[in-house]
Amino acid sequence: MIAPHEILVIKPSSLGDIVHTLPAVALVKKRWPHAHLRWLINPEWAPLLDGNPHVDEVVHFPRDQFRGPAGWARIPGWAKKIAARKADLVLDFQGLLRSALIAKLCRADGGRIVGLSDAREGARHFYDETVDVSAQPHAVDHYLALIAALGIETSAPLEWPLPQGSAPAGCDATEPFILLHPFSRGAGKSLTAADVSEFCRTLAPHRVVIAGRADAMLPPLENVTDFLNRTTLPELIWLIRRAAFTVSVDSGPMHIAAALTPRLLSIHTWSDPRKIGPYRPDAWIWKDCALFQMRDLAKPSTHQPAAGLAEAARFVAAQLA
Repeated sequence: MIAPHEILVIKPSSLGDIVHTLPAVALVKKRWPHAHLRWLINPEWAPLLDGNPHVDEVVHFPRDQFRGPAGWARIPGWAKKIAARKADLVLDFQGLLRSALIAKLCRADGGRIVGLSDAREGARHFYDETVDVSAQPHAVDHYLALIAALGIETSAPLEWPLPQGSAPAGCDATEPFILLHPFSRGAGKSLTAADVSEFCRTLAPHRVVIAGRADAMLPPLENVTDFLNRTTLPELIWLIRRAAFTVSVDSGPMHIAAALTPRLLSIHTWSDPRKIGPYRPDAWIWKDCALFQMRDLAKPSTHQPAAGLAEAARFVAAQLA
């Protein structure tokens, strides 16, 4: 295809999905380094793109302004402002009616909109090209398939250009710690407060730092530093980078950890690691009372029995020995 001058990436949310998109966008920019690449993203996730060498401009998507029927009516006026620079190539990684409409409004005459075959809400009717991703189980592979359809080579080592982050106030990183992210917005993915207490007690005397968002209050434990509801996204990234080991339920922060370190245990209650597990073959999984690495997901004979989370905690402690 003719080299584009203006590229618009549409991937406003969610946290984990944005992390999954980073390698594909890096390869797009490497293919066309002189193109001006903009990324449309929700403001709360924009810190993920801080310092990203492959993104020339970050455009905030004010999702709250577009709720309800009146919100839909505001989209064309808003899109007209960001479409002052029409895009020769629009990549809709989001795959919803709203993102497809924005793609249509921001595409230059003669430009091209490319989207995924699993797009919903009729979004595919707005695309100039729909890429079949039915054979790609993992989300990262979905997005790589989209850019492969543009003739971009995807076999090179992938890049995850995440920011360095910033230290939480009062955090002492001189002593090694295990980072625990025990709660998720997804229904049924979180640990209970009792699970968290048991996990941390089993890890003692190893120091545990708990981070993330939660409604529940946790009882104080001697070996725990509780940063629940007290860390920003850059601070969470900073903690992940410095943790001796990270343990997380299936969530966006788990995918950040998978991008940054092999020293990860991802806890899956009902979710399928083949589709949304850590995209790292050496990351560890706890699911259905068994421990195994992602590379061995399809090899049940390699799975280690770990009936409860206490056994999983003892496994993590053994990794630090």
